[in-house]
Amino acid sequence: MTGTPDRVLIISWLTILALGTVMVASASVAISSTLLLKHGIFLMLGLSVFAGVLCIPLRWWQRGHRLAWLMAVTLCVLVLLPGVGLEVNGARRWIGLGAFSLQAAEVAKLMMPIYMAGYLARFHAALPDNPGAMLRPLGMLAILALLLLLQPDFGSVVVLGVTACALLFIAGARLRHFFLLVIAGAALLGALAVLQPYRMQRLASFVDPWAFAFGSGYQLTQALIAFGRGEIFGLGLGEGIQKLFYLPEAHNDFIFAVIAEELGLVGALCVLALFAVLVIRIFRIARDALAVGDHFGGFLVYGIGLLLGLQCLINLGVNTGVLPTKGLTLPFVSYGGNSLLVSCAMLGLVVRVQLENTSV
Repeated sequence: MTGTPDRVLIISWLTILALGTVMVASASVAISSTLLLKHGIFLMLGLSVFAGVLCIPLRWWQRGHRLAWLMAVTLCVLVLLPGVGLEVNGARRWIGLGAFSLQAAEVAKLMMPIYMAGYLARFHAALPDNPGAMLRPLGMLAILALLLLLQPDFGSVVVLGVTACALLFIAGARLRHFFLLVIAGAALLGALAVLQPYRMQRLASFVDPWAFAFGSGYQLTQALIAFGRGEIFGLGLGEGIQKLFYLPEAHNDFIFAVIAEELGLVGALCVLALFAVLVIRIFRIARDALAVGDHFGGFLVYGIGLLLGLQCLINLGVNTGVLPTKGLTLPFVSYGGNSLLVSCAMLGLVVRVQLENTSV
């Protein structure tokens, strides 16, 4: 393997990581003095994971793409078992491993694109004329989605489902089949929202958060207050007050609201620009991989780019009130060991694909 990594990709990624460390330090100042230390440890582990993944040949991942799906399903089953999975705030999403808790959904976000890439590398030519070739991977995804909904983790199901459908479209699925799939998926997600009362409550508070300002709309109203206080240039780094026990999960799901309050519209737009550059460069690597005939690498990188970009958009939409509340982190920025480690592993796969294809 020869060549050099995409410098723009690496610089934008490292800049986002640095920004995330600074903002976690600011957002957690009133919560715990150890959060920044833990984030720093996870950051070092994440960089180590990136380096480790970078050393693994792509053919190994391709040969084991079925095992990747099996690993994701196994973890999602284990997390539901009493005595194995940890229940927090009514959700059972973590497996306790001593000082560290493994989040099954985050591992699934890494494993599912690997499985999809391996499948599409073999069957992409059959997608235009054989609807069954499209339904098989969706059936595998449905099994995983059901296990995630039992946790429950609706946000991860949405991210994985949209990513899988977009990959099928990129791989050559016909437009009419794709539209039928989108309609069926939208109907299913709508039914899930209607059948579960707490999701309907979230939708109601999303439509009019100020009517539930001290209940289910509390997080969103506090986030909107943070945006309003930040104005154009922000209050200054460390000067925000919403993080002082007003805004829940200020260091995690709602860290973008802290960025907007302290760095203003200018800072928020800079964060958006960094993520846009990162995702665009990832898509460029995916396009180049497909151009040289590396179907596994191309579909894998497209899947990673779609997943990271979609999770970023959902997180920003939740923070700004454009989307209902979902428990999804802002990749590379939010505090959270599982998310950071998995995201760094994804970047390692992207750079590995780029290096292998530049050496061809």
